[in-house]
Amino acid sequence: MSGPGAPPPVRHPIFARFYARMSPLMERGLGRYRTRLLHGLSGRVLEVGAGAGANIDHYPAEVTGVLAVEPEARLRRAATTAARRAPVPVEVVDGLADRLPADDRSCDAVVACLVLCTVPDPANALAELFRVVRPGGQLRFFEHVQAGEPARRRMQRLADATVWPIVSGGCHTSRDTAAAIANAGFVIDDLETLQRSDTGMPFPAAPQILGTAHRPGNG
Repeated sequence: MSGPGAPPPVRHPIFARFYARMSPLMERGLGRYRTRLLHGLSGRVLEVGAGAGANIDHYPAEVTGVLAVEPEARLRRAATTAARRAPVPVEVVDGLADRLPADDRSCDAVVACLVLCTVPDPANALAELFRVVRPGGQLRFFEHVQAGEPARRRMQRLADATVWPIVSGGCHTSRDTAAAIANAGFVIDDLETLQRSDTGMPFPAAPQILGTAHRPGNG
C-alpha cells in the first residue's frame, strides 16, 4: 500500500529474517497441522498474514486461487518465491489485516494461520475476514492462544507487556482468539486445542487452537 493517507509499511527485518530461516525447522512439527488446516478447501481463498508462504504447498487442488496477503516486505518476497512452486494459483500481495484488498463476500474461504496474535486489533482483522468471505463460507484458523492455567496466563501477559512483541514481530501470546472469532459473528464448527507435545511450539506460544468456523446466512 502506498500513497496519501496510506499506513506506514510494516517492517520487522530481524524477526522476518529469523522467521524465514527457522520455518523449515518449524515445519517438522507444524506441517501436518497446516495440511489439516487447509484440507477440503475449494474455490477462491484469501489467506491473511501469509508470512514466508509456509501454507502454500498444502493447498488442495480444488482451490482455484489464493490471494495471499502479507505486509512485511521480506516475508512477502519469500512467499512470492514459494508461490512459484505452488500446486494452485497463488497471488501474493501487500496488505493489512484491517484493510484487506478484497471485495465484500468475494471469497469462498479465509485462512488465518499464526497471524491473529500479531495484528494490532484482532476484532478489526476478524471483521475484515467476515466481510470478505461469502455467507456460508469458512474461516480456517490455526493460532496460539492464552493458556488455560491462571499462572501461565499471568506469565503470558507479562511477556506481552515487555519484550515478547518486540522480538517476535508484534506477537501477543495471551489473546483469547476463539472468543474473538465468535464475537466477530463466525460460528465455530470445530475446535481442537494443541500443546507443545503436538506441535513443538514452546510456551509462551502454546497452547494453540486449530479449527473451522463459518459465516452464517445464505444471502
